[in-house]
Amino acid sequence: MAIRIFITGGTFDKEYNELNGQLFFKDTHLPEMLKLGRCRLELDVRTLMMIDSLEMTDADRELIVRQCENTEESQIIITHGTDTMAETARVIAEHIQDKTIVLTGAMIPYKFGSSDGLFNLGSALAFVQTLPPGVYVAMNGRYFHWHNVRKNKQTGEFEELSK
Repeated sequence: MAIRIFITGGTFDKEYNELNGQLFFKDTHLPEMLKLGRCRLELDVRTLMMIDSLEMTDADRELIVRQCENTEESQIIITHGTDTMAETARVIAEHIQDKTIVLTGAMIPYKFGSSDGLFNLGSALAFVQTLPPGVYVAMNGRYFHWHNVRKNKQTGEFEELSK
């Protein structure tokens, strides 16, 4: 069975406007990233939204939950902005326990060339195939359980709440 990937935006997919210096969304970079990574997995990719996670609403999270519930795939990756990734993971975990769901993102936009996004995507693809059912966050080669993770805004890294 295929792995379902839901795209929600976040730094992963941001572009840089050289004229005004702002970041914006155009199209997802996921197909390019999968090609660059020479991915040979059976994937079913769907864009749900292209927003910054700080702008994500309860209705957006409800949409993500419904899509995860309604897809036949039991292995799901969600690309997501890092600022509210842990919050979305919590909402999903409150509703879904029988699927393996991994949220991942990037601290630096993929188009910048120095992004962690490609590595995080590869890690998420490996984790979603090997972890038991549950909701996880995958960043920087590590996975975290949904209830034991936060983004450390001083270091720019994800960490466990308690060890």
